[in-house]
Amino acid sequence: MTVLLAPRMSLRAPDTGSEQVMTRRAWWLVGVGFLLPGSAQVLAGNRRLGRVGIVATFVLLALLVVAGILWLAARSVLLTVVANAVGLLVLEVLAVAYAVLWVVLGLDTLRLARVAKAAPRLRAVVAGVALVATIVPAALAGYSATLIDAGRGLVSNVFDFAGPPVDAIDGQYTFMLLGGDAGADRVGLRPDSITVVSVNAETGAATMIGVPRNLANVPFPADSPMAAEWPDGFDCGTSDCLINAAYTYGDNNPDLYPDAEAAGSSPGIEATRDAVEGATGIPIQFFVIIDMQGFDDLIDALGGITIDIPADVPIAIEGGPVEEWIRAGDDVTLDGYHALWYARSRAGSNDYERMERQRVVQEAVISQFTPQVLLTQYASLSAAGQDLVQTDIPQAMIGSLADLAERTRSLPITNLELVPPVVNTGAPDFAQVHGLVAEAIATADTVDDPAPSP
Repeated sequence: MTVLLAPRMSLRAPDTGSEQVMTRRAWWLVGVGFLLPGSAQVLAGNRRLGRVGIVATFVLLALLVVAGILWLAARSVLLTVVANAVGLLVLEVLAVAYAVLWVVLGLDTLRLARVAKAAPRLRAVVAGVALVATIVPAALAGYSATLIDAGRGLVSNVFDFAGPPVDAIDGQYTFMLLGGDAGADRVGLRPDSITVVSVNAETGAATMIGVPRNLANVPFPADSPMAAEWPDGFDCGTSDCLINAAYTYGDNNPDLYPDAEAAGSSPGIEATRDAVEGATGIPIQFFVIIDMQGFDDLIDALGGITIDIPADVPIAIEGGPVEEWIRAGDDVTLDGYHALWYARSRAGSNDYERMERQRVVQEAVISQFTPQVLLTQYASLSAAGQDLVQTDIPQAMIGSLADLAERTRSLPITNLELVPPVVNTGAPDFAQVHGLVAEAIATADTVDDPAPSP
């Protein structure tokens, strides 16, 4: 009846001459060690090490329970805590420490099990189960540390502005998205695309406003330094004063915005922000610059995008030979290279048609950011994002805005293109433009259809 002895006596001082006892003891230690790391050490080995493992396990379980409650009841609070460089560093250290601790406890459990004393036919099975029970959880913890490290790199490099959170204005958060033609050192020479995104701070309903880069005679807000330079609007009779040239003008006159860099911006960005505010009639709280040359890496990291293509689009420089055609069709899947050409090709089309294609690609990218994609492609997405995006969104707002973005994804996006024939880009009526923008935002705020946009 040796196997019915008290666990402490049979596990710590077993009958080593009985293969049956030693086999059951090995299974028992492996099982309890897996279910509650550290318990095998408390029962049959180093009790101090065992207590460390048990305490660490209960701390982990407690953190997961708290995280689950916050995810259900106060998601923005949870995201604010963990979606910053400091919070992510703490999580990374904890994940690495837990992976190391699990390996130590697992290997020590295998030693304590004394598999060589078990029944010969079961020795390999017990050892194999013990190794799997050790390696799999440790590997998961190590992989989690890798993902957290990638996220920390993304947050540190992209969201490097440490300003305080900003309140919504009139119930809306507003973002200016600039697409640049070159790498990070040249992204601001002249924005290739300008989009304003206005998001309802409560519902997440979003309006995307396409601002054509050739919009002329743009007015500036009265308190803008550009208004003193151009009191009658940004108009010098050439393309040097179209709206996308405001970036160049600001960069060439940095004294107009002496505090821009301290605020995580630049004179060119601030001049463009003021121009876009004047054009749309709404305040712009944040900017996001996207390096279009890196946009294809992001789409590849997402696994491509699927869109409807109404007409063939050539892959060609304007006026040059066609290298390839992006063929029309429904539910066409494009990789990063072809998606970027679809969004930017000017051959055989005009800027306004290209703007419409860009908006289709932008919406497709937004819809691709599902939890499943983030879980499986997070490291590559983070790497692509670090080289792709520059923004002045404070780290302190990542959590609340991420929660808001999840609501935005579940709603249709209202699109407004400020292009002919609705808007005469060469001689715009900005009172009319402001009215169109206000109407589009008001329309978006009434949307309650939970189905995603086509």
